[in-house]
Amino acid sequence: MQPRTSPSTGSTRPLRADARRNYDLLVAAADAAFTEHGADASLEDIARRAGVGIGTLYRHFPTREALLAKVLDAGAAAIVARANELRTTTPPSSALVSWLEAMMGYVMTYDGLAKSLAASLVESGKSELCAPCKLMTEAGQMLLDRAQQSGELRQDATIHDIVLGAHAAAWAAEQTDDADAARRLLTLIIDGLRTDAAPRAVARAVRRGAPRRS
Repeated sequence: MQPRTSPSTGSTRPLRADARRNYDLLVAAADAAFTEHGADASLEDIARRAGVGIGTLYRHFPTREALLAKVLDAGAAAIVARANELRTTTPPSSALVSWLEAMMGYVMTYDGLAKSLAASLVESGKSELCAPCKLMTEAGQMLLDRAQQSGELRQDATIHDIVLGAHAAAWAAEQTDDADAARRLLTLIIDGLRTDAAPRAVARAVRRGAPRRS
């Protein structure tokens, strides 16, 4: 088992057995609460679900963003792995579109998550959510570079703007209760970046279930 560390201390020492148990319980409880109530779920409720006090939660996760980042770790790693896979198996611009579809599914994991992730991009370096966002953005940059080098996408496109646009599309779908809005908006974003040499493809953004209002 890999050692777990508490975000509040940054220590690389393994947690004690009881602390490790509380840590795991908090992560599982947070996933359940975020799934049920969205990214703004009550931290007090998460602590109660885990059977610990709110002070224990804050010792492990000083901020909501730190807890969200941990819960989303596996999803972020999957998005990075998807970029590496697409780079070797899929034509340049199609690879970027497929990766953005996967990333939008991640962004829409919990209601309200798109807003939090977009804020972390805008406030680069000021949120614990910046770490997974940075890894995913670097993976997307690799795909964008490849598409630009092939001549399929405009040279003035930046991965920051594209990712922020995808977050905005996810947020719009959530706010309007229109599950298809994310797909339509992502298609418009990508089509606006294509050159005449680029193949046309329809984006197929997917999420688990339809968006709902909080």
